[in-house]
Amino acid sequence: MLIQGLALRQDFLSKVALVRDDVGRAFPSSAVLNTLAVGTVIAGLLVAQARPAHAQSDFYVGKSIRLMVGASAGGGYDLYARALAPFLSAHLPGKPNVIVQNMPGGGGLTSVLYLDANAPKDGTVVTTFNSGVLTDAFTSPGQPKADFKTMGWLGSANRSFRFCYFWRGSGIKTWDDLSGSKQATMGAIGVNSGAYNDIAILKNLMKKNVRPILGYPGRSEVHLSIERGELDGECGSKEGMPENWIRDKKVNIVVRMLPTESDDIPNGVPWVGDFLKDPLDLEVLRLLTTAMDLGRPFVVSRQVPRERLTLLQNAFAAALQDKAFLEIARQRSLDVSPLTGKAAQELVTRVLDAPRAVSEKAQEIIR
Repeated sequence: MLIQGLALRQDFLSKVALVRDDVGRAFPSSAVLNTLAVGTVIAGLLVAQARPAHAQSDFYVGKSIRLMVGASAGGGYDLYARALAPFLSAHLPGKPNVIVQNMPGGGGLTSVLYLDANAPKDGTVVTTFNSGVLTDAFTSPGQPKADFKTMGWLGSANRSFRFCYFWRGSGIKTWDDLSGSKQATMGAIGVNSGAYNDIAILKNLMKKNVRPILGYPGRSEVHLSIERGELDGECGSKEGMPENWIRDKKVNIVVRMLPTESDDIPNGVPWVGDFLKDPLDLEVLRLLTTAMDLGRPFVVSRQVPRERLTLLQNAFAAALQDKAFLEIARQRSLDVSPLTGKAAQELVTRVLDAPRAVSEKAQEIIR
């Protein structure tokens, strides 16, 4: 377009009407000069518009992106990040090297806060984190630790179909067993994590006899403690669990956290909401489990330029639809049910605007 514009300008100059002064010198007329001035401005605008797009598409050439995982190696968030990394690279202009790094801490919050603290704000740092961090924000909209409304959302890799289970040697086989005299111990990485929130729902909303044991770097460490008999169970999704635990019936799944059924959870496992009668309690439960729809969120700093965020969002969406990635996900039993960046941000905004009575009671539940 720019070349055509300059060519037309040159052609115009060869055909313009001229006026002559008293000594016979030829000049373009004033009308022609005005036209040329307008043409020059337009050409300048075309140049200005052309440069940013070219600069944005070339930005990642020769660069590396750090994909920070807010949990230790070996868990579900880590598995998704490592499976997705080469495909995110392949679908970004410039094909940058995508390096996965683990940053556990604060139930996943540490990796989120890092984005607007010490991380570069140019789109070379992406974070995926435990979606339980979002629940803390949903229940404390007036004093959030991180502003999820304004973050740059790439989207989510899948919905998190979470459930609570117990080791077969724990003596806990059914939902009703959680009302017995034995207090069941359940592992979690920290207060902001999804597992902690699920345990808090069981304990404080459903009044079950359970106790969270916190401080694990990630789910891998929780699973080791369960096998050693140091914990009775945990709440989480199928991703990241030892493959044979469900297949060989080494664990008893007693409840699921979402009303939607999933192939990941055996038939007949009840939804936790089936045991609630108070409409307010049901609304509280829905708020506390909304983060599960954002199962594996990927975000960047709010300060990343809009054009670069768009590049990342498009590459993220394309990577999740890549046939080679889907085959790897199938082989590794990783569910893929993507949510776009725009849809994720809209969902976060809507939940943060929940009625005060609901958010206040939800906050009491996960205190």
